[in-house]
Amino acid sequence: MGSTRRIAGLRVVMSWPEESEFAPGRAAPGAFRARLAGLAGGALVAGGAIAIAVAALVQQHAPQPASNAAGATGPAAKGPSLHRSPPVSVDIPAIGVHSQLLRLGVNADGTVQVPSLTTSAGEAAWLKYSATPGQIGASVIEGHVDSYHGPAVFYRLGALHPGDTIDVTLADGVTGVFRVTGVREYLKDKFPAEAIYGDANFAALRLITCGGSFDYATGHYLSSTVVFASLTSSRHPSSQ
Repeated sequence: MGSTRRIAGLRVVMSWPEESEFAPGRAAPGAFRARLAGLAGGALVAGGAIAIAVAALVQQHAPQPASNAAGATGPAAKGPSLHRSPPVSVDIPAIGVHSQLLRLGVNADGTVQVPSLTTSAGEAAWLKYSATPGQIGASVIEGHVDSYHGPAVFYRLGALHPGDTIDVTLADGVTGVFRVTGVREYLKDKFPAEAIYGDANFAALRLITCGGSFDYATGHYLSSTVVFASLTSSRHPSSQ
């Protein structure tokens, strides 16, 4: 992921009808229905504008999705759902991730806000115009793969496999338990935005970061890593 500026020369332009509950500054129940224009290859997830020093000097390379991890983009059946409640943290035991969740939206110029590389590379962010995790619809959580200083919160995202679990704790105290159904890598100029950010008829979760090869000429990654997951169960405060 990159900074809060225009990413790889691209903009994500979103529009909401007047008085829409999806308008910036309002809660956004249901699926993420914003119109995505100019989204060539995952600009929404901040393209990967990192310090070249990390790739060139440290020579650390994030895990890439295994060929047998592609799996499916959704479950075989609709499954359970949860009431709307903003997420506060995410835990991914298989790759050692625990992060409080920022709530980010869009900037005044229509570009998508992303965590700061200098102060928040270790934190993931929920896109607040997507469904809340566990609602019917697609909920989107994004995070940097690396930063100016090395690996960031989603550095090992590509190492996940179908069957791994993701726990998302909500503001109402409920923890949604999601199961990974597939892990895929997409070239940014072939990023299937509609399939990832569009409506879903089940409680879908998408985790997104940068991946693939690093382009030293532009200082960006050429691909995006996307984890597809669906809600399988939940834990309530009284049972935790």
